[in-house]
Amino acid sequence: MDKDLASIQEARDLAVAARTAQIAWAKASQADVDRVCAAMAEAAYQASERLGRMASEETGYGVPVHKKLKNEFGSKAVWESIKEIPTVGVLRHDAANKVYEIAWPMGVVAALTPSTNPTSTAMFKVLIAVKARDAIIVAPHPSAVRCSYETVKLMAQAAEDAGAPPGLISCMQNISLPGTQELMNHKYVALILATGGSAMVKAAHSVGKPAYGVGPGNVPVYVDRSADLEKAASYIVSSKSFDFSTICATEQAVVADKPIARRLAELMQSNGAYFVEPAQADALRKLLFTSEGGINAATVGKSPQYLAGMAGFSVPESARILVAPLSEVGRSEPLSREKLTTVLGWYEADGWEAGCNRCIELIQFGGRGHSLVIHATNQDVIMAFGLEKPVFRIAVNTMGTLGAIGLTTGVMPSMTLGAGGIGGSITGDNITVYHMFNVKRLAYETAPPPEIVFQPANPPAGPSPLEIEKVVRGLVNDLLHLQ
Repeated sequence: MDKDLASIQEARDLAVAARTAQIAWAKASQADVDRVCAAMAEAAYQASERLGRMASEETGYGVPVHKKLKNEFGSKAVWESIKEIPTVGVLRHDAANKVYEIAWPMGVVAALTPSTNPTSTAMFKVLIAVKARDAIIVAPHPSAVRCSYETVKLMAQAAEDAGAPPGLISCMQNISLPGTQELMNHKYVALILATGGSAMVKAAHSVGKPAYGVGPGNVPVYVDRSADLEKAASYIVSSKSFDFSTICATEQAVVADKPIARRLAELMQSNGAYFVEPAQADALRKLLFTSEGGINAATVGKSPQYLAGMAGFSVPESARILVAPLSEVGRSEPLSREKLTTVLGWYEADGWEAGCNRCIELIQFGGRGHSLVIHATNQDVIMAFGLEKPVFRIAVNTMGTLGAIGLTTGVMPSMTLGAGGIGGSITGDNITVYHMFNVKRLAYETAPPPEIVFQPANPPAGPSPLEIEKVVRGLVNDLLHLQ
């Protein structure tokens, strides 16, 4: 069978099976739901190392041991964050207002997952969907089909062993654009949960169904003169080098307060940052992006040594990231874009107000609504950034990579980070189980209706002059038409 036709047929078959399973799963008790989710989380957690290695080998992106950590986060940490959340029956009772809030599942979820974080994102999405009593069909990126399918298959088996109906959790194996479109458009799919590039997210939103779509970030990190510079330098380099920068909340450009810029650069160098020369930066500009500004997929999730070799120069084995000093933001400076690899921009700004403006420039160029990192101890500066920046995650004195997803901060653990209306998303939240079910309200009367509604309305005295004129005009038009 033609690949596209096979993909379309697979999408249809999985959607029908998912709908049948979801109808049964919607009747599950909270105990049933939690038992199944706990079993899936444990199975995925135990396979974190193997699946992380598979993801790195199949895609060629990132660091296997870092993918293991992301898998542990996508399974255990995510489950720990949602396991106490009620998702069945009456959620809350407002006795004063006589309102009961009742959980209602979305139905069948189509989950599009990226090549950069294929296994951890699949784990996370399966858990939040099934916890909400939804069925889920994962449509993986074409370059990550094998590791994604293995992840979903493992979780589906654990779920069925714990009592879930067959077909509740599935993953497409025949991936094509027509097949993915068929899945998203299928009559049984109620919600689309898309994580990946801008084109994929745009396609998800264009279907006309409810969709949580999140795309790229262009995360600046501002380092204020009040910051703990040793900590900031260590965190920035380690965060940017984590899994070779394949998380969308990874720092993309440092904005250093001028009085501390030189010292920060020295400390970053001691932590493995290699500051490139102008000619080397120009080579990276040509390497990382196409002439239209698109990312060169061959450079995604690669080590600085690999990138330098592709660009025609060499760097020490001790280099963990490449840092390019920049002066402009926008189309004229490709390196001011999001870079899903171990290249970091470097700007200097004199004072937090100037740093604030530079950060906004970077956000507006490619990361509206996504995330920002600030290193500072001056609470006034921190709050100014919190109030003024057009993003929905502001990580303070932590790593962008791990802070925005909720590993090192108190935000909800998630592998799908909403960018809000300004970023083209329906929400600015970290997507979690709350977004996977609706709430219906059973509301009793709390006040009698106004007396006037029980009184008969006075019949009109007769047609108004305007109404008579309209009738006459209609009759005249009819007569003229007959002639």
